[in-house]
Amino acid sequence: MSVEFINPPGMSVGSYSHAVGVDLRGGRLVLLSGQVAMDAAGAVTASTFEGQVEQVFDALSTVLAASGARWTDVVKLNVYLCDITPERVKAFREIRTRRLAGHKPASTLVGTSGLVHPDLMLEVEATVYIPEAAAR
Repeated sequence: MSVEFINPPGMSVGSYSHAVGVDLRGGRLVLLSGQVAMDAAGAVTASTFEGQVEQVFDALSTVLAASGARWTDVVKLNVYLCDITPERVKAFREIRTRRLAGHKPASTLVGTSGLVHPDLMLEVEATVYIPEAAAR
């Protein structure tokens, strides 16, 4: 078994890795850290909820690609949403559905009182499994 810590260029630098890949018999497990709407310098990149959701999915796409994975390899999403309202849940689900193009991983959505920066509205982490035959 081997473990790879994945930190794509252009992503924020912190005391964590953006993803960890674990080669297992039969495939590879990749655990993506929670992604937020921040650029590499740590600045929040969007001021609207919808803008932050789009930025988070862009960041997840970057980390997935750096991990050798695709959205269809995602088996679980964990979503942390500040100031949860029915309107925000609806907006998140609409964007998630569009971005995942019909792929439906297991998902958990949790309301939270805050994240690492007061202007952040959500954070999304993912668990990925890449079967050995599809390992890229």
